[in-house]
Amino acid sequence: MKKLRPSGGYRTSASFQTATLVYDATYWFCEKFIDPRSRTQDQMIQAARSGRQNIAEGSRSAATSSQTELRLVNVARSSLEELLLDFEDYLRHRHLALWAPSSREASAVREVPHRFRRDQSDQTDLTDLADSERWALYVPWLEHESPEVRANAIICLIHQANYLLDRQIAALEKAFVEEGGYSEQLAAARLVARERQ
Repeated sequence: MKKLRPSGGYRTSASFQTATLVYDATYWFCEKFIDPRSRTQDQMIQAARSGRQNIAEGSRSAATSSQTELRLVNVARSSLEELLLDFEDYLRHRHLALWAPSSREASAVREVPHRFRRDQSDQTDLTDLADSERWALYVPWLEHESPEVRANAIICLIHQANYLLDRQIAALEKAFVEEGGYSEQLAAARLVARERQ
């Protein structure tokens, strides 16, 4: 029997891949710059993990529940918002600069996907890369010795992930309104099956 709704496929989504970068970068940032006895370290890592894992869980839930998918993607978005505040707090509490969105530094991080597309002659997309290849594009910032540079780069990536998740949530809401949720689709499929009999 054919599935009513597709599910999975999250590994190739830009939102999941960006959230993976955020999770990995946060993990290694905390390992290097946050006291391991601090409750903040655990909270930041768990917020980053939640942002990533809930995208995956929502995608898998899509087969049986539109509402669960939407709820989990919203949880991912909320977790990344919490993480964003933690990184902003880290900078503020240490009197480190927060890059302005229009700054040269923030623009350079945001420009990575565009620069990658321009440089590719074989039409390879950023989403086609392995996690380690994608990480390598951001190494100058994510492996920088300065916590200020690392934190700001992660903030840029969180903003990118949040933008992608906002678009994903809007698309899920639109599909739910126009096509109905899983229950409605299941009921319609049952009616079609009855008519065939």
